[in-house]
Amino acid sequence: MAALIWLVLGVVLVAAEILSGDFVLVMLGLAAFGAAGASVLGADVVVSAIVFGIVSLGLVVGARPAIRRRMALGQGHKSGVEALVGSTAVVVSTVDGHGGRVRIGGEVWSARSLDREVIEPGAEVTVVEISGATAVVLSGA
Repeated sequence: MAALIWLVLGVVLVAAEILSGDFVLVMLGLAAFGAAGASVLGADVVVSAIVFGIVSLGLVVGARPAIRRRMALGQGHKSGVEALVGSTAVVVSTVDGHGGRVRIGGEVWSARSLDREVIEPGAEVTVVEISGATAVVLSGA
């Protein structure tokens, strides 16, 4: 009976983690599963509670910070056109408010000037926005 209570508690805690997203409840839920395992192996309620306490402490102090760091790595990562904003480009053909071409990294993009200024080939510009397939640029990179 005690193993079933620990299992239900574990499922409830893991399910409640969906609402919090802080990785505490899932750690406590996993600790409850550990206590359920101890109970199935014949441990009494006190030993199961001690197992719950030790496992939960170990997971919250040991595993949770590592998991949070790992999850945080992807949050600041920019890819695709998001990574181009703020980068420096070189004008390939004259850019004005209506069109032109710039080289961003190794690729040539269609471009237009943000302030409708005419920018001559060879000038460095800053990409301020990607609008569809057009880089919106500003001179003075």
